[in-house]
Amino acid sequence: MFGFAQIIALILLLQRGLEEVYSAANTKRLLAEGAHEVGASYYPVVATTHLGWIAGIFLLIPPNAEVYWPLLILYILLQGVRYWVIGTLGRYWTHRIITLDSAPVVTEGPYKFTRHPNYAVTFAETLLLPLAFGAWGFALIMTAIWAAVLHYKILLEDGAIANRRAGAGPPDPRPEEVRK
Repeated sequence: MFGFAQIIALILLLQRGLEEVYSAANTKRLLAEGAHEVGASYYPVVATTHLGWIAGIFLLIPPNAEVYWPLLILYILLQGVRYWVIGTLGRYWTHRIITLDSAPVVTEGPYKFTRHPNYAVTFAETLLLPLAFGAWGFALIMTAIWAAVLHYKILLEDGAIANRRAGAGPPDPRPEEVRK
């Protein structure tokens, strides 16, 4: 049986699928321009966590779950911030950590307010959407998992662009443990 939560999960899957098409096109183009990927072996953890969250919304929230409209509206408004981030990064936005030595470090748009607005949005989305259906336990568990996943991804990303932030030469693409 389908309920509103299941419909939202399917819409979310479609939304993120379309984003993946855009991300893949940007990734392919950036790599062709000489960019390199950092944390490629970690990407499956990120993708699995994201798909697990969507699957959990679909499978774990009862079809007849009550909707807490203020939280759902807040989640929908958060999508505007999500696309503000994507629009600000434009051709540099990807799901993966792709860095191009000649690319500018973005400090405009939502990046004026926080270094990682995309991850702040992801964190908030992970909490808000399940809460909008009263799934407190699922919201807290997935938010804790995402916090750990995003913490490591932020470390990888910050390392990948550290030299660009400092205005130094190209970053060393080797994993940190190899550089030591």
